[in-house]
Amino acid sequence: MFRLLLRSMSSLFLFSALFSIAGLLVEGSVHEYKGEKFVGRGNALVVHGGSEGIYFSRPSSNLTDMAANGDAFIRFEKVTFRRPEDLHNFTSGLVQAIIFEVEDRELIGGSAYGGQRAICCTPDLAKLDACTQGEIIHRPSTTNPGFPYVLTTSFSLDKDMAILPSRSIEITKTGMYNLYFMICDPNLKDVVVEEGKTIWKNPTGYLPGRMAPLMNFYAFMSISFVILGIFWFSQYARFWKEVFPLQNCITLVITLGMFEMALWYFDYAEFNETGVRPTGTTVWAVTFGTVKRTVARLVILIVSMGYGVVRPTLGGLTSKVLMLGGTFFLTSEVLELVENVGAVSDISGKAILFLVLPVALLDAFFILWVFKSLSATLNKLQARRMMVKLDIYRKFTNALAVAVVVSVGWICYELYFKSRDVYNEHWQNAWVIPAFWQFLSFSLLCVICALWAPSQNSMR
Repeated sequence: MFRLLLRSMSSLFLFSALFSIAGLLVEGSVHEYKGEKFVGRGNALVVHGGSEGIYFSRPSSNLTDMAANGDAFIRFEKVTFRRPEDLHNFTSGLVQAIIFEVEDRELIGGSAYGGQRAICCTPDLAKLDACTQGEIIHRPSTTNPGFPYVLTTSFSLDKDMAILPSRSIEITKTGMYNLYFMICDPNLKDVVVEEGKTIWKNPTGYLPGRMAPLMNFYAFMSISFVILGIFWFSQYARFWKEVFPLQNCITLVITLGMFEMALWYFDYAEFNETGVRPTGTTVWAVTFGTVKRTVARLVILIVSMGYGVVRPTLGGLTSKVLMLGGTFFLTSEVLELVENVGAVSDISGKAILFLVLPVALLDAFFILWVFKSLSATLNKLQARRMMVKLDIYRKFTNALAVAVVVSVGWICYELYFKSRDVYNEHWQNAWVIPAFWQFLSFSLLCVICALWAPSQNSMR
């Protein structure tokens, strides 16, 4: 069983290596624009330029030294718009970039006489001197001076390019900031954001505010896995003659966990240092994590079946177990790659439903098969009066039951949290959701290690 697992894992790593070789560097807090098209939103044409949680910095007297001083800012660099060649013969309306904090979203747009809300100033609103026709409607924030912040450019006669002025906007209030490029001139519906980039920086580095706490969390988890590994490998080396195949599988899970946590930490650390997220490191972190979760589920399943305890082999079930594991790996790998690789904005993951459902269904199948197998194994142990093994399996069953109940409770909380946080206003606490799942799986692994640690009585 252990050899088959190793063969399967080697082919899965080859699959991931091809992904990382094909991958290019993906921009992270450096938001790069290449040919983005405007889409209609109300009476405006819009391109989403990015969303990130940013912590405040103290006002700086020298804007050119903000990066060196560790200040928070959003910087525009050569953001260029292009219009079709057949529209060169007139001077256009404005192309605007607007930055606002999510709590100030109601300050964008307006309506005349209680009518339909508009983003661009309408003739009726212009008559009321509420705004200037052809521009974005916005009112100044009372809690965040200088915001919403608007940058403006336009197309000159016979010119097909318009460039936003390069500028750094200092952030002096903590919040979730959104950037949108907007056009109010319907004649410019075919304009595209040709090229350019914006650079978003927090006081401690380029990691988006939502992700920043996770770097420290992965450092903590790396140390935790090292401590667990020291305990396990010392026992393994001390009683290596008593080691049986199940303990080799647990060793593999611990090793994979060490690599996964270290890779996630280095991925976030490089992202924080450079503002560019390396695709290769992210792919490998995702892959090690997916392999670890797959092997961990298989270990729990074969333990529940009594492998190495009440039965020497799985017999005809081996191929079914490996098929289930392989299917879970592929579906989870695709889901995690879509969620993590190429993620630019600091917003909740919006994975496609048809990628989430297979993973959820396979997890449910794993749980059902595990508890059904545990019930059969407990009955066998009780019938054979193997009281020591029965006690171990009862503790294992209780730990699994607690983990399942806690998981269901956390899923309910996660759904509640996301339903109440449509605009990502609670971004500072959002890191706890993925961190909890890592902590829960690590806790369950610790329980398994305590129950099946190598000892002088392992074989017996």
